[in-house]
Amino acid sequence: MVRRSSLQEIREQTYKVRDAWWTVLLVDPLAARLVRLVAPYRWITPNLLTGLATLLGVASAACFLAPCLLPQQRWWLAAGAALFHLSFVVDCMDGKVARLNGTGSLFGAWFDFMFDRLRVFLCAVALFGGAYARTGEVAYLWTLTVVTFLDLVRYLNSQQMNKARESMRADLEEASGPLPRTTAPDAVLAPPQGPRARLRAALLRHRIRTHLVSGIEFEMAVLIIGPLTGWIIATSLVAGALLVAFELLLIVKLWRATRGFPVALAKVRAAAALGRALPAQHLESDSDSQLRINV
Repeated sequence: MVRRSSLQEIREQTYKVRDAWWTVLLVDPLAARLVRLVAPYRWITPNLLTGLATLLGVASAACFLAPCLLPQQRWWLAAGAALFHLSFVVDCMDGKVARLNGTGSLFGAWFDFMFDRLRVFLCAVALFGGAYARTGEVAYLWTLTVVTFLDLVRYLNSQQMNKARESMRADLEEASGPLPRTTAPDAVLAPPQGPRARLRAALLRHRIRTHLVSGIEFEMAVLIIGPLTGWIIATSLVAGALLVAFELLLIVKLWRATRGFPVALAKVRAAAALGRALPAQHLESDSDSQLRINV
């Protein structure tokens, strides 16, 4: 008899502490149930799911191109949006299956990242290229250029910020010992106060990170909301502007963190030299959260 993990076990073992609101609200509830069905079958590997997500992405791209040759433009675009969302659900499943079954690998992480980017780029080219082929409006090609550029910058920026955070974490751990990862601490800061803090706490209680427009929300706006509403260019530009705003906010916070880090590190080293622990601090961070250090 096949032994299936409970949904609670899947949530505890595979959910991220914090994630994009689109993933938390619109992906995880379905992905967890699908993982429960497929995880017992070890031949359904994370790489196989990545390949399936890519194929669904190709099908989505085909639907975005279909109005160039076939009638019912609105329904083809809706089908493309639905298939892209399904491809993202399956793409989220591969990481959950890897964590649940302990089948993750470095190659799998590379495979997942590269084919994610390929899937998004292919669908964007199909959506905007198909719209240009139908209408002859060059604005679609310019928007494609902007979307591709922002998507690339977002992921490059994320990787470099992660390196900076991990470097600061490593220095703090070397000075004071391991930082508890139950709250994923890349930063040490005083507990925030006021309405903003209450809003932040409310979001985090539901695993929603405060970086509300990241690469995920941007892609979903461009490749799902845009085709569904028919406002392909307008949706892309609004989502792009919000993405830039949130990225600039992260850059400012990283700059502030790096400026304060030498003082924070010196205090940690001084406390360690005196053989005493620092006062308890509120530790927090996630891959897209603020990075301030006020020890």
